[in-house]
Amino acid sequence: MTDRPTAREILAAVTDDFTELPYPEPPAEPDGPLAWQGYDASRARAAERTGEQESVVGGTGHVEGTRAVLIAFEFGFLGGSLGERTGDRLEAAYTHAREHRLPVVPLTATGGSRMQEGMLALTQLQRVARQSALTSQAGLPQIAVLRDPTTGGGWATLGAGADVVLALPGAQVGFAGSRVRPPDADPAAYTAEAQVAAGAADAVVRPEDLRHTLGRWLRLLTSRSAAPAPVPPPLGTTDLPATGWAAVQRARSPRRPRAERYLDTYFAHRVAINGDRCGGTDPDGMLCGFGEHDGRTVAYAAQTGTATRPAGYRTAARLIRLADRLGIPVLTLVDTPGAANDADAERQGAGAAIADLFGAVAAARTPVTTLLIGEGGSGGALALAAPGNTWATPDSYFSVIAPELAAAILKRTPEEVEATADQLRIRPQDLAELGVVRHVSRDNLEHRP
Repeated sequence: MTDRPTAREILAAVTDDFTELPYPEPPAEPDGPLAWQGYDASRARAAERTGEQESVVGGTGHVEGTRAVLIAFEFGFLGGSLGERTGDRLEAAYTHAREHRLPVVPLTATGGSRMQEGMLALTQLQRVARQSALTSQAGLPQIAVLRDPTTGGGWATLGAGADVVLALPGAQVGFAGSRVRPPDADPAAYTAEAQVAAGAADAVVRPEDLRHTLGRWLRLLTSRSAAPAPVPPPLGTTDLPATGWAAVQRARSPRRPRAERYLDTYFAHRVAINGDRCGGTDPDGMLCGFGEHDGRTVAYAAQTGTATRPAGYRTAARLIRLADRLGIPVLTLVDTPGAANDADAERQGAGAAIADLFGAVAAARTPVTTLLIGEGGSGGALALAAPGNTWATPDSYFSVIAPELAAAILKRTPEEVEATADQLRIRPQDLAELGVVRHVSRDNLEHRP
């Protein structure tokens, strides 16, 4: 491929085969719908230069064995801009995907809407948005690949509106193209890497890895299962704590197995989603994605033992809603001393983010399985737990609030913290007896759904 591959080159790079779709017959309008003088000549030059008749090429192909509808933009054709004919082709591609139950992969490289068609070009964004929404409602995944450049309405619909957003290194990505930004704008903010850092895209993928990465995503997101995710086996101690304070100390031990180890043990391979799509990420507090377990796809959202930030809760809610729409079971791992409660967390909407996750779990139709693997600190932990299908490891605890804080609220002395932990009945066996968890997971015989 060249530095900026053509539509046909990118399709050849990612598919095992490709069959172009038939397109609607375009209307015969001299110089387009606005009678823009010279527009026909511009299109003719673009066609001669690229060999294409429009700025997108749509069709079906197999990506490492998974059949999909692929839509590749040809930037050499009037900057990959969207006009009415582009809208016709995009609608035909999405319609074909729904009729044949296929995922959609937009491979974008566009400068936005076509000036020579004015508002009629801009309204194609509404048309594209409707097609994307109908495809989502049909339970079909959409995986966007952002090429250089992806700006304007193409980014704000086909790109940012996809379920999973992958980007090529160094690609220019942003709503504002280079010619319309403020003169003092930092160009580094309009890159694929910046969009990943802001939680608007999931990963930067090298061109040589794109086919394999895309193939893995497609396989995972097109695998459906009605069965709940099995409970992972405990990776730490299997004996039960004698006291509430002993349970707290175990859960807080730096030697206790954490989420990364559980995920690596549970999945043959996994891919991560990144960010809340609202400008935030919480990579140190919440791990979310999809993986293969015993030959089928399971989605996961896992706390890492730190205070979870608002972006982490929103990312987990996004993951659960996507899995629910695609019919994929979910595994959640609870492990946090509580929600982040600093001033920045409040400004970032901690309460609303936690409420959103509670709502996503409560509304999920796909089965959600939860394992408490460490600290269960108050509502910031409970938001990720499945009602009626939460299990606990022997080195965990769940509490209405940390014992130290409970003692402070009750105006007790520090010396009374350990007794308070016992009174709260936070040991895993207490939680099972109280009905807060289904069972304490202690051996492989207990890991039934």
